[in-house]
Amino acid sequence: MSNSSSKTQSPHVALFPSSGMGHIIPSVRLAASLANKNFHVTMITAHPLVSKAESNFLAHFFAAFPQVISKEFHLLPRDPSTAKSDETDPFFLQIEAIRRSATLLSPLLSSLSPPLSALISDIFLSSTFTPITADLHLPNYILFPSCTYMLCLTAHFPSLVNITEEINIPGLSTMVSKSWLPPPLVIDATGFFATQFVENGKNMVQHNGILMNTFDALEPESLKAINEGKVVNGFPPVISIGPLVPCEFEKQQVSSLAWLDEQPDGSVVYVCFGNRTALSREQLRELGVGLVKSECRFLWILKDKKVDKEDVAEIDEVLGKGFVESVKDKGLVIKSWVDQDGVLSHRAVGGFVSHVGWSSAVEAMWHGVPILAWPQIGDQKMCAAVVKKCGLGLWVDSWDWNGGELVKGEDIGKAIKELMGDENLKLQVAHIKEEARKAVAFGGSSENNLLKLRKEWELCM
Repeated sequence: MSNSSSKTQSPHVALFPSSGMGHIIPSVRLAASLANKNFHVTMITAHPLVSKAESNFLAHFFAAFPQVISKEFHLLPRDPSTAKSDETDPFFLQIEAIRRSATLLSPLLSSLSPPLSALISDIFLSSTFTPITADLHLPNYILFPSCTYMLCLTAHFPSLVNITEEINIPGLSTMVSKSWLPPPLVIDATGFFATQFVENGKNMVQHNGILMNTFDALEPESLKAINEGKVVNGFPPVISIGPLVPCEFEKQQVSSLAWLDEQPDGSVVYVCFGNRTALSREQLRELGVGLVKSECRFLWILKDKKVDKEDVAEIDEVLGKGFVESVKDKGLVIKSWVDQDGVLSHRAVGGFVSHVGWSSAVEAMWHGVPILAWPQIGDQKMCAAVVKKCGLGLWVDSWDWNGGELVKGEDIGKAIKELMGDENLKLQVAHIKEEARKAVAFGGSSENNLLKLRKEWELCM
């Protein structure tokens, strides 16, 4: 897309994430990293956004990085008479809207100055954007928002004739259990999620590279298998550039950190299931029972609705009248978006009960906090398998997906107590923290990979 008359000192890279904090956060952190390395950076965001968390996070990012160009991609209205799916998930509806509005992307990309050296987009937008970037002769990369193990499954899945109880991915020693697959793949093979998963999985070979928020020492087998063509022949380079670490602007002064200041070192278990996951009230109350039975101090970020704009119920309504008062000596329950990096880096935090969204898992690695993995949706059982295999945490793989069989408070309490008392696990996690920091330091594997990318993009200027 660029030409010799448009040469500048640094490449110009545009990023276009899909919806949900698990997709927006890594894109923003990569954009910040590139901007700090004096790249020209444009961030394209679909409007209107789905959640308040997305709006606030992006507003703080653009305020902190005024050198990053902000471009709003205004979505075409949905016409129910021509809609191709009956999808109701607001985040999937947003992805559908971006795909529906894709004809607007080419003129936007062409208008940017200096001309682009590369577009970095989202796996959910892969098959829609590749024809556009091909017409513009613009290198196109995916920032994959999950682990490399999940990438291997995504690449291999379109070749499956039938979904068996165990799936063998070429080049990998661990079989993938059918129960680990994102439920929409199993429940409805013709639904929006499943059809787009297959379509985008096939389309990845048309990209110039796949960028991963991971590092070589964390997932060596998966990275080796996919880069040697064992998973899919002719697959583009898979490039580890992580951990993508939190930015300074993400830090907040909040009451939860003040409460943590009063707690002993390593005594608090942090409980958070991310921006998209809302457990049933029955399960939330069992979790409350489990926290009490664990006898650990806890900081619990409570979420009752999938979209934060709708999450208006009071804590007592959700957990039962009197719960907060009964645990006040040992626990703090709040209903707001928190500075997770500030929480995980706090000396008082010794464990993390998590849905294992990949961004959250990477943040735990960065700060050396052991995880009790409790996957809820999507790719999270694949991420939990990586957490368990690499020694970052525990995973009770018999616990069901969100909405499935109720996990009892007694079992939750036992698992939390095991997490907080496992000294060998703490040593393993400390080693992972050390390796994560080596990867992005001068001469580290991820830092070197970014330098190689820069040289490639400079050739496109």
